[in-house]
Amino acid sequence: MRSAWDTPVRGRSAAALGALVLGVALSACSDPGGPETAPPPRSTGGPQQSETPVPETHPFTGERKGIGNPVLAVKIENTRPALPQSGVKAADIVYVEQVEGGETRLMTVYSSQLPKRVGPVRSARISDLHILPQFGRPAFAFSGVQSKMKKHIRKAPVYDISQENAGGAYFRSGSKPIPYNLYADPKDLLKEAPKAGKARDIGFRFGDAPAGGKPTRSFTARWPSASMGFTWSKKHKRWLASFGGRPDRAAEGGRLGGETVVIQYAETTRSKFHDFLGNYTPLIKTTGSGRARVLRDGKSYDAKWSRPSDKEGTTFTTARGEPMNFAPGQVWMVLVNDGRPRTP
Repeated sequence: MRSAWDTPVRGRSAAALGALVLGVALSACSDPGGPETAPPPRSTGGPQQSETPVPETHPFTGERKGIGNPVLAVKIENTRPALPQSGVKAADIVYVEQVEGGETRLMTVYSSQLPKRVGPVRSARISDLHILPQFGRPAFAFSGVQSKMKKHIRKAPVYDISQENAGGAYFRSGSKPIPYNLYADPKDLLKEAPKAGKARDIGFRFGDAPAGGKPTRSFTARWPSASMGFTWSKKHKRWLASFGGRPDRAAEGGRLGGETVVIQYAETTRSKFHDFLGNYTPLIKTTGSGRARVLRDGKSYDAKWSRPSDKEGTTFTTARGEPMNFAPGQVWMVLVNDGRPRTP
């Protein structure tokens, strides 16, 4: 957030002030019946002290690094055969979305920093095209989409740097079988989208935790065929992720997880798309408003989310209507159905 400086008020010299006061006094003596003239305000003789400016912070993390960098979003597999994943640890924002069969897939968003590689990279979904417009026109990396969805990708406000269009940035690696061995170099991906939009305000607010909150050790998010847990670590000062009851580890080492975890309850319906097995693709409604649970600093907060349209960001408020500040650092946006887990 940019901070304004107070405009200094310069003092007048003692000589100038004395001359002015003398002139006023002579004028009053020559016309005793005239109105009383107030003296000019006294000057302090120097500029007023201005407030210390608040430094700019990154709109995705609340931290100072990487401000003004372009935005890259990548689709990453999130099933057992794909683990451990590469590059998730370095993301500014991690979206967890339901896909066919009640499983989940990640969409990682980078701006403040880039990892050496990301993956396994997988295909895009229609819900991505409703989430991404709030970022302006980001670069979007994915392995492909079904043919019926290609026209929607072309119309979307993203730079399509899929494997089909930016093949040189992708490579096969490791012992995992296809399709779980496709990775990409983020720097090479961004070279294919030199005009990708820079990070901008998407509604997140960072700062001190609001009053209240319930001390919480752990929380588990559930989908029809998957679950992810988040356990508070006082030592690491962040929520450590688990997948299916097991520690969710990063390929680079250590546990995945973030300083803030947002459980966003959003209506999950059936889209017009489906996979080759006939399983319909979920459409997650991320516009409108709804309830949320925000995990930060070892506490859980009941919150509300609001997003007027696809092109606008999502704001979060407490139950009392105050801004729901996030803790600076990585944010996990965990999208679950508003109600029981369901396969549309």
